[in-house]
Amino acid sequence: MEAKQRDGVGLSSPLLNGEAPPNKDASDGEASLGSTSFLKTCLNCLNALSGVGILSIPYALASGGWLSLILLFIIALATFYTGVLIKRCMDMNPGVKTYPDIGHCAFGRKGKFAVSITMYTELYLVATGFLILEGDNLNNIFPNIVIELAGVSVGGKQFFVLLIGLVILPSVWLNNLNLLSYISASGVVASVIIICSIFWTATVDGVGFHNSGTLIDWDGFPTSVSLYAFCYCAHPVFPTLYNSIRKKPQFSNALLMCFVLSTFGYASIAIFGYLMFGSEVQSQITLDLPINKFSSKVAIFTTLVNPISKYALMVIPITNALKGLLPRTSKSRLTSALISTALVISTVIVALAIPFFGYLMSLVGAILSVTASILLPCLCYLKISGTYNKFCVETVVIVGTILTGVVIGIFGTYTSVLNIIKHW
Repeated sequence: MEAKQRDGVGLSSPLLNGEAPPNKDASDGEASLGSTSFLKTCLNCLNALSGVGILSIPYALASGGWLSLILLFIIALATFYTGVLIKRCMDMNPGVKTYPDIGHCAFGRKGKFAVSITMYTELYLVATGFLILEGDNLNNIFPNIVIELAGVSVGGKQFFVLLIGLVILPSVWLNNLNLLSYISASGVVASVIIICSIFWTATVDGVGFHNSGTLIDWDGFPTSVSLYAFCYCAHPVFPTLYNSIRKKPQFSNALLMCFVLSTFGYASIAIFGYLMFGSEVQSQITLDLPINKFSSKVAIFTTLVNPISKYALMVIPITNALKGLLPRTSKSRLTSALISTALVISTVIVALAIPFFGYLMSLVGAILSVTASILLPCLCYLKISGTYNKFCVETVVIVGTILTGVVIGIFGTYTSVLNIIKHW
């Protein structure tokens, strides 16, 4: 691909089309101007990484047993490395601004199509998972809520999914990562509070660490690994964050800091939850907490902040791509708000139709997170850099990472689909 063809590829490049328009659209916001500080980029990145996986990871550990925890650290290391590969791909092609653009640069239109489908589907389902999580936890706190809407009785989880959709809606009208960093800060603080509250529930409020667990459970191993992969599904957001940071060389340091902190948080809550509830831990640990304890209420209510703070960050690439499909004369704040609103409505509908949080996240992790966070960065980097023509240590590492991702994807997908069908 000629350099002159890459110039001007913008954050709002079309969803699936092979050609990207110049980056001159004001609707792209601050993300394309490189005006976000190192600290704010870290907050956005950490908020994207420490997502709803923080609630499902005790279930992941319980599914695979203690030895599966080793794979959490392996996956964390692999996905950090592939995050760096994404940065390298963008450094080698200054005109590349989005994840689909990387696919286009590596494999042409087919590459862009494959990356686009994987990336936007993953982000869409992650956003849907936020709504399912909120509905589950609110229904656990207020189990007997029923209201009338246009003569139709709506109650329980369905009502709360609709309510959270309305609460989240204003945040998706923002398209400025400087502003979203403040929302991200609340999400990071919320994650810390959740971990501390659960630890308090165990040590002070009497739940205790009474379960020894099992060393390994081969039957649940694929589910465990898929959920670990889901914890690191933020790669489609990395190009947006990279474009937004003021000093580009600092991005690798930001990634390293965020991966270390998020992995420490994941490992901590996984161990706490497994020791507290053993193999009986539910797909969201907050559903196991005794709601009569103050610390449990703090954890549960804080959990409600997390999806609200993360939803907009996850869907920004989708809304920018959809806006990129519009004629230039049709682009305005109003059309942008309408697209974002339609996206929220659609995820609410899907969340109402697919209520199985744990199995949905496992499926997303097995198919989409592995593909977007492990396979595609490796394949694109091999092609763009020409490393595939060389036999060196880096080539061996990348090929080994690809093979690991393929194995995780195949077994995780098979197990997740069986579980969804079984519980439908």
